[in-house]
Amino acid sequence: MLTVVRSDVETIRAERANGPCTGEMWREILLQESGTSFSKNFFTPCARTHWHSHEGGQLLIVESGEGFVATADQVVRMGVGDMVWTPPKVRHWHGASHSRSMLHLAFSLGGVDWQEAVQDEMYESVRAAG
Repeated sequence: MLTVVRSDVETIRAERANGPCTGEMWREILLQESGTSFSKNFFTPCARTHWHSHEGGQLLIVESGEGFVATADQVVRMGVGDMVWTPPKVRHWHGASHSRSMLHLAFSLGGVDWQEAVQDEMYESVRAAG
């Protein structure tokens, strides 16, 4: 059976993320069911998530702006239309570039393990490398 979620401006609102992020980020959860979530995430310049991993992995699709996704070993600059798959249980973070905001869709499978903040020094080194 199909599930239809109708967009209703009065009931669906982006909420400022109070959780594990640095800077200003807004998230609109579009669907959350059985350990799977699908959301729109907006990051202001320099905003980023904390380090984290997903039990079943995560797919990001950039809709506007530019940003980064990084693991301990790899940095990827993301732009409009890019899709980045992070495999299950791989520690990573993602966020906007220093000069542009970013909006991405996030498909997350399974639970999330939130960890420490990405330090400014780490973000600056990623920005320089990316």
